[in-house]
Amino acid sequence: MVFSLPAARASERVQVWRKLQKFGCVAFRNAGYLLPNTLENRERLTWVAQTVRANGGEASVVEVASVDDLSETGVRDLFRVARDVDYVTLGDELKRLKPTPGEASAKMVRLRKRFEEIVAMDFFEAKQRAGVQLLLDQLTASPVKVATMRSVARKDYQGKVWATRPRPGIDRVSSAWLIARMIDAEPTFVFAEKAESSREYPGAIPFDMFGEQGFGHVGDYCTFETLCRSFGIKDKKILLIAEAIHDADLEDRKFGREEGHVMNQILQGWAKLKVDDHELLKRGMELIEGLYVSIT
Repeated sequence: MVFSLPAARASERVQVWRKLQKFGCVAFRNAGYLLPNTLENRERLTWVAQTVRANGGEASVVEVASVDDLSETGVRDLFRVARDVDYVTLGDELKRLKPTPGEASAKMVRLRKRFEEIVAMDFFEAKQRAGVQLLLDQLTASPVKVATMRSVARKDYQGKVWATRPRPGIDRVSSAWLIARMIDAEPTFVFAEKAESSREYPGAIPFDMFGEQGFGHVGDYCTFETLCRSFGIKDKKILLIAEAIHDADLEDRKFGREEGHVMNQILQGWAKLKVDDHELLKRGMELIEGLYVSIT
């Protein structure tokens, strides 16, 4: 995008610049601002261009096929370098962070949110990304030892009946999604109160049920996290979803992720509309699938 605004529109120019920064644009010499050519990015720049014109300026969104003195790799490197600067700055803050209760926890929420913002703009995997991710993981490592959880094989959990409590919330619908997507190819889900589960559904595997054998909270892990660790699930997108589910279910803001809270609110809204348990589970699982597919 190339644009110009009248000199009197200094504040509007700053607002436009901030939007472009938020989208992950890089300045291309003195010619304008670049983004990878996707439908989402074209829409973003088109809206910004309309804002510029509404404020008395001129703006054009241009699709660039090639640059004669810069290869495609060279263009991608412009984005990588810009994001590496962001990652290094964030990494320096993380290294200075003292792992003390209270204040450090609040800072971690802010720094993790900043990391997610940078990742959203990191279109071509900048070199410093992995190192900062490792720092974050080390600082937010759970005190619960993985050894306290039993490791199980997926082949032993095929075609099973899985029982959970009625009116499923975010941990239960996401756990059901995880079971259906990664663990049991043909699961059957049923609902029962704790005292009735073994009597009505003999052989059913409980999940997220109070006082039952099966899969549930372990230490400060939610059921979704317990399933991930018990079945050795390493899919990076699923582990990101696990952070969102943890924050929504335990409400401790450990990872500073908001997606789970929003989905849980939607589930609560459907429950108030008296959507039945099976439909509520189905819709919730579709929400999680949509989140999974959207993660790049």
